[in-house]
Amino acid sequence: MGLGGSNKNWSLWCTSKSTSSAKLLLFMVPLMVVAGLIFVLGPNASNWVLIFSHPSGSYWGSRSGTTSNGIEVHLSSEKKEREEITVGVVVAVNHAHHNMEEALSDDTTLNRSSSPPLAIHHSDLVQPLQHQQQSSDASGEYGINGISKNHPSHVVSSTNESYLALTEDRRQRKFTSLNRTEISLIQARAAIRKAKNGNPMHDPDYVPVGPMYLNANAFHRSYLEMERQFKIFVYEEGEPPVFHNGPCKSIYSMEGNFIHGLEMNSQFRTRDPEKAHVYFLPFSVAMMVQFVYIRDSHDMSPIKKTVSDYIKVIAGRYPYWNGSLGADHFMLACHDWGPETSFSNPYLFKNSIRVLCNANTSEGFNPSKDASFPEINLQTGSINGFVGGPSPSKRPILAFFAGGLHGPIRPVLLEHWENKDEDIRVHRYLPKGVSYNDMMRKSKYCICPSGYEVASPRVVEAIYTGCVPVLISDHYVPPFSDVLNWKSFSVEVPVKDIPNLKRILMGISSRQYIRMQRRLVQIRRHFEVHSPPKRFDVFHMILHSVWLRRLNVRVT
Repeated sequence: MGLGGSNKNWSLWCTSKSTSSAKLLLFMVPLMVVAGLIFVLGPNASNWVLIFSHPSGSYWGSRSGTTSNGIEVHLSSEKKEREEITVGVVVAVNHAHHNMEEALSDDTTLNRSSSPPLAIHHSDLVQPLQHQQQSSDASGEYGINGISKNHPSHVVSSTNESYLALTEDRRQRKFTSLNRTEISLIQARAAIRKAKNGNPMHDPDYVPVGPMYLNANAFHRSYLEMERQFKIFVYEEGEPPVFHNGPCKSIYSMEGNFIHGLEMNSQFRTRDPEKAHVYFLPFSVAMMVQFVYIRDSHDMSPIKKTVSDYIKVIAGRYPYWNGSLGADHFMLACHDWGPETSFSNPYLFKNSIRVLCNANTSEGFNPSKDASFPEINLQTGSINGFVGGPSPSKRPILAFFAGGLHGPIRPVLLEHWENKDEDIRVHRYLPKGVSYNDMMRKSKYCICPSGYEVASPRVVEAIYTGCVPVLISDHYVPPFSDVLNWKSFSVEVPVKDIPNLKRILMGISSRQYIRMQRRLVQIRRHFEVHSPPKRFDVFHMILHSVWLRRLNVRVT
């Protein structure tokens, strides 16, 4: 019985109409009990904590809230009996933990995406988390795991309680960290893994099948799981044109297309941050280059300051950035300066999901954490008139490229092949009256060399026209390569083999080329832009890339 209960009984006793002997007896018994406890435990108040707090070490105070497993806890006052509050919570948490352990027994720590080649290494995420734990005030009101400093773990650590209480507290924290969101993600991982060796599933729109996919069944199941449960919270802070806005008719059009598509989406966007799996930072690097960057200054500090200040604002207003150090947040950029912009905050670069056109592994792009997405030059804001091409038998040109000097690779290509071979049509400038798109439609292969940055809109242009892409790039991770088997519908040529380009392409048999071209046409749907978006199109594939990376991170 707590001290509050003793005072209450004492008051009732003073006002009762019992006999004097009964009063004396009732008065003496509590005093004798208290005296005996003092004799055993001594006068040190810290020894009394175990008596007047819940055995788990929890200190609820007068708060109301929700546990990490979504179990609501309401306390009317500090005098509310803790046992009444926590018994149901402990039972439910233990039940959730039992279910979680069953799921974990069939789960793996690494390689949780649908792509077998992707292996996840958490050292980049764990190290800053460990470092942050050593700082007592680095995360403000919330601790580095999103736990309030009034959480039981902080109370227990400051009271020097017994080993039993500390052990129980560790168990309690372990149980409460396994919330419903993480349980659902573990179940999704298990379902995806199970689908790898299963049969294709029915789908009214499209059933992925064929060697174009690393594992078609796993991808399909992952996609369906995404549609079933994936939720994204978009921070509403920030004003257009830099935030909640982006170009839709330029080489950077995917920034604006995705931002607008997500903000208008009712299926994946949630207005309740507590229900979100990931949190989107809705800034456009292309718009910052236009409105924040001082032209010809070569100074990116204004852009970095804008992003840094934005993160400070959301970290101050919400607990979610501090709760994971940005690991469940993502940014998206198609501008060449996207990677550089992410350096504005160390956790944005190191922990967050960066969705980048400029997916260059030599510049810090991490395929297990970051996502590559296609650079699409929507000249008119639409793909109408740009999609489609003749069959392989009606493509007389072996390979085609047209473009100026841009970066270190194209000069090598032009040096060896510009206007030197009728089969390899390489031009710095197209002859007057010759259509770029018509040339792609007449060609079997379209050469796609990197410029100053690894991404090129020629890759998607080739896919749209049914021209097999020839990727010439160092350190480039092609879009959706955790799902798509690029070797089945494209050709990768190292920079050092540019002089052997014709021999390499001529070495591909007609039969193999026809297979590649047909596969290319089949996967084209994943690169098409639609308004509103359609299932399996580029908008949904970008979402799926983020979904896979959220599956790869367990935020607890």
